[in-house]
Amino acid sequence: MIARLREQIPSFECVPGCHDCCGPVTTSSEEMSRLPEKTDAEHDAALNDFSCVHLGPKGCTVYGERPLICRLFGTTPRMPCPNDRRPETMIDSKIERQVHHYIANTRQVLV
Repeated sequence: MIARLREQIPSFECVPGCHDCCGPVTTSSEEMSRLPEKTDAEHDAALNDFSCVHLGPKGCTVYGERPLICRLFGTTPRMPCPNDRRPETMIDSKIERQVHHYIANTRQVLV
């Protein structure tokens, strides 16, 4: 399911150095299991900064495995990029609903 949804979320180039949408997010346990483990101290520090524990000095350190919610940012008018970046073609509304349904119906954990 995750792989199928990922394939259907359009991508686009972010503004270099921008991490405005890289805040704490929730993700499914399955997606979380694909990410490197972080210590409680690392999680606490990221939450104190309102950022993602996987945000490094040069951007997302888990970009290839980033959760569905992260992939959705900027691809829909409901979650616009703060820098007006977007894919050439926005996400299909049916796929967007499927992503939100998946998120709403799976156990979510804080990244």
